[in-house]
Amino acid sequence: MEKLGEKIRILRVKTNLYQEQLAEAVGVSSRSISAYEAGRAIPRKNTLRKLAKALGVTVEYLTNDNATDPDAGRIREEKIEEVRETFGDRGAAEMAELLDRNMAFLAGGDVDQEAKDAFFDALMTAYVTCKNEARQKFGGKEPKKDDA
Repeated sequence: MEKLGEKIRILRVKTNLYQEQLAEAVGVSSRSISAYEAGRAIPRKNTLRKLAKALGVTVEYLTNDNATDPDAGRIREEKIEEVRETFGDRGAAEMAELLDRNMAFLAGGDVDQEAKDAFFDALMTAYVTCKNEARQKFGGKEPKKDDA
């Protein structure tokens, strides 16, 4: 189990970056990178996203001490970033929460597979319905942040 700081240091070394180079890529000072690696400071969310991008991993990998796969959650994070670009931080946070809740529901518990399949079918129906309504409302164009 590697902590955040250890992961940053290991990944930085693997990608042949000096602390100064990583700091420049992320937009922080080299002292900040040093503090992150030593566990004396924790990066803010926006800085975590930039660190993950610069190091070629996901935020989930960096922040989850139990995560061992640097690619875990990559598709999830890419989709959340797409939502962030269109709908801002609030939309991204809502999507992340929705995904987390649905993943927890689908991953296990007392619900049988038939009920999970029914839930997924209902979710797909809601998705298609909302997509069609958005097409009608926005004329096939992607909604802008101000339109949502």
